[in-house]
Amino acid sequence: MTGQMANIGGQPILILPEGTLRSRGKDAQRNNISAAQAIGDAVKSTLGPKGMDKMLVDSLGDVVITNDGATILEEMKIEHPAAKMMVEIAKTQDKEVGDGTTTAVVFSGELLRKAGDLLDMEVHPTMITKGFRLAKEKALGILQKIAVDVTIEQTKTLEKIAETAMTGKSAEKVSDKLSHLAVKAVKKIADGAKVDTNDVKIEKKTGGSIEDTDIIEGVLIDKEVVHSSMPKKMEKANIMLLDSALEIKDLEGDAKISIDSPEKMQAFIDREENALKGMVEKVTKTGATVLFCQKGIDDLAQHFLAKAGVLAVRRVKKSDMEMLTKATGAEIVTNLNSASKTDIGYAGSVEERKISGDDMVFVEQCKKPKAVTLLIRGGTDHVVDEIERAMIDAIKGIGASLELGKIVSGGGAPEIEVAKELRKYADSFKGREQLAINAFADALEVIPRSLAENAGLDPIDKLANMRAYHDKHGIHGGLDVFTGEVVDMQKRGVIEALKIKVQAMKSASEAAELILRIDDIISASGSGEPAMPPGGMPPGMGGMM
Repeated sequence: MTGQMANIGGQPILILPEGTLRSRGKDAQRNNISAAQAIGDAVKSTLGPKGMDKMLVDSLGDVVITNDGATILEEMKIEHPAAKMMVEIAKTQDKEVGDGTTTAVVFSGELLRKAGDLLDMEVHPTMITKGFRLAKEKALGILQKIAVDVTIEQTKTLEKIAETAMTGKSAEKVSDKLSHLAVKAVKKIADGAKVDTNDVKIEKKTGGSIEDTDIIEGVLIDKEVVHSSMPKKMEKANIMLLDSALEIKDLEGDAKISIDSPEKMQAFIDREENALKGMVEKVTKTGATVLFCQKGIDDLAQHFLAKAGVLAVRRVKKSDMEMLTKATGAEIVTNLNSASKTDIGYAGSVEERKISGDDMVFVEQCKKPKAVTLLIRGGTDHVVDEIERAMIDAIKGIGASLELGKIVSGGGAPEIEVAKELRKYADSFKGREQLAINAFADALEVIPRSLAENAGLDPIDKLANMRAYHDKHGIHGGLDVFTGEVVDMQKRGVIEALKIKVQAMKSASEAAELILRIDDIISASGSGEPAMPPGGMPPGMGGMM
């Protein structure tokens, strides 16, 4: 309906501008539900160890190959407003937990599919959202009940969490080594049970193979030593971190210096030289043998530093400076005049090494590093990028497990158990909420069903087997996609952070509720011309663009 009109006394009155598209009621809801489902279906095939990857090519021809839900949705450049909400779910999940993005999006899409069926049965949207809310609260309680405690001492368990996060990605074939590195990195930076995963820095260098990926107990700086005369390696280094430039400031505005004789010129040069020498002396007076500078270092200052035998690196990123503080215990110096011995940090070794033809500075053997670096290697850029995504998922998965101190089984086990309990809970309701709670339970089972489908197994058979296992043998029965059998996932070592499931359930159900409450979509074309659906969109989706 273009250019909305009200008909008063036979006279049409234009309310909305020409070219505005509007859909309302059931049409609007179906439109939004279809869009959200399409997003869920787009990433469903990447779920689980047997999930496949997506190749995304942007307008410049850059290629990304991944099966990471958040990455796929970010690269897809989605236009549809309801579909954008699904992208928000993935972003929230990624930011909060770092893993489980595909689970959250697939579950939300399925929730809306079930809600669409209820709408067709004339169940009112507010009744559906009320039921979904009740189901979500109950489901979160059930998850807490079935979760198992975990502590930072349980190295083997933490390694299994990392492996589970990596399955299905290119990292899988060396997941033993990578999960060991991920746990080692987290243990280094952990402060009791508190883990800030940002303290694990990840550097990528193409070349070598995935097996060459290693942990540096300290920080790796992707810069070179500034001057060729400086030492390239410093043992037992005293480190100064400086965030001001070792340069003479240029004149600002219209200020001029008048020099009218060679003597004055020489005096000016000498003064500048002495000023730089003074700066370098302030550095060496503190006992510093290594200098990391966030800003520039003048050529002459480099010369004086080299003469004093100081290893210096300039234009170090702010984030790297903060990492160096945590790794070496050095304080960042803003004003050289106030620099003292107490600002100096320590590392057993600072060395420039060549990695795949690039010079990098390794700061290692720190006493108690609260920041570490993972150097990721691989044969091609795409491999290295995907290993990086896998390692981030693994590290964040370990962090999320320790944050709540609880884990759940993988392989679809928690979803089956929560669905089973929700169906019992639904029986305590007399009204239509019962239908919505049952729909929520059915939607949860999309996760084990997708795992089975992606492994080429019969999803109906496997769901029936899993339900039977949960009735007879307990809560840890999940699908082993390699053998097709339902087994105890705790014993098999397929475990995930409780926080992954909790966050996925919260954000997915909240987004579904939000989308269901919309019954009117008014979209302006923006150009004054009638809004046209772009080519290739499913029918009925154009009015949203």
